[in-house]
Amino acid sequence: MGCVYRRKDSKYLWIKYSKHGRVYSESSGSPLKVVAEQLLRRREGEIAHGKLPGVCFERVKFDELVGDYLTDYRINKKKSVEKAERCVRYLRDAFGGMKVPEITTPVIKKYIEKRLDEGKSNATVNRELAALKRIFNLAARSTPPRVAYVPYIPMLKENNIRKGFFEHEQYQSLMRTLPEHLRPVVTFAYLTGWRKQEILSLKWDQVDLQEGIVRLEPGETKNDEGRTLYLEPQLYKLLKGLQSKRAFGCSYVFLKDGKGMNDLRKSWDAACKKAGIPGMLFHDLRRTAVRNMVRAGIPERVAMAVSGHKTRAVFDRYNIVSKEDLKEAALKRQKFVEMQGSQLRFGYVRPKTSAKERGRKSHLRLVTP
Repeated sequence: MGCVYRRKDSKYLWIKYSKHGRVYSESSGSPLKVVAEQLLRRREGEIAHGKLPGVCFERVKFDELVGDYLTDYRINKKKSVEKAERCVRYLRDAFGGMKVPEITTPVIKKYIEKRLDEGKSNATVNRELAALKRIFNLAARSTPPRVAYVPYIPMLKENNIRKGFFEHEQYQSLMRTLPEHLRPVVTFAYLTGWRKQEILSLKWDQVDLQEGIVRLEPGETKNDEGRTLYLEPQLYKLLKGLQSKRAFGCSYVFLKDGKGMNDLRKSWDAACKKAGIPGMLFHDLRRTAVRNMVRAGIPERVAMAVSGHKTRAVFDRYNIVSKEDLKEAALKRQKFVEMQGSQLRFGYVRPKTSAKERGRKSHLRLVTP
């Protein structure tokens, strides 16, 4: 049983109670005995239901939860740890020093408004909100839990699905303006649909030209699943040529000045602008490769295995319809309508059938007027 008592150094009444032999003391925040007794009964009720007393959660600060969140990213060796740290910087600016129970839905909405007023996109704010939600969920799942509840965190609507892709003429124009060291990278991306980092980090021990394959082992891809690429003649010739120019002491396949590449943004932007297609992204090559494979009649499951798409939803976003697709559809529709019009000159009648043939599917006999 707990008790209510007064401390000499406080104007408020305090309560004392225990759980599993551990004694807890906390201020009621009021000089009134009835208020202190109500708080004591609430704490005893929490203990009776097998929960930690609320005082354990009320003392936890947001900065402590952030530390657990970043630790989870590091020990699991997640590839997006840099993005997580960037989101945390903004969250700490808003919630740093606050106690966890103070971070409620209205407070989170004010944070959303502030970020939007700063000109941030819905997608950017959503990434930060997703990090905040993950922080609370990890705290709730820990043993013992660090939070009593996870606040409702509203997400913003996103309508920023990019639909950029390269027509073949644009790709050829870009190849003419690219610097020499980027042409093999772009060719590989255009044909395979691999992600930029997967291409730039490709090493020769992953390439087997004798067997004509390139392997990405589990953990080397974004979705952590392995992948095997069988080289078509154009890709084989490309890699064979790069192997003949392989720099001594460097294990990377794609090189610039004898070293691996990390960033190609400036060279890429300059080449796109010179080719008359400013604003195109390297990731648009991935979308283009998916669309080309589907147009070529490659089964979608096989195309997903080549490009490394794990979920069908993401794959569907890249199978984009272009203006040429729509024009082709219009011509096919016109051809179908014309064919229907020509059939109106003929009539179809159902032939007579015997009792024995009744029940079978009848055949149409063409009757010319």
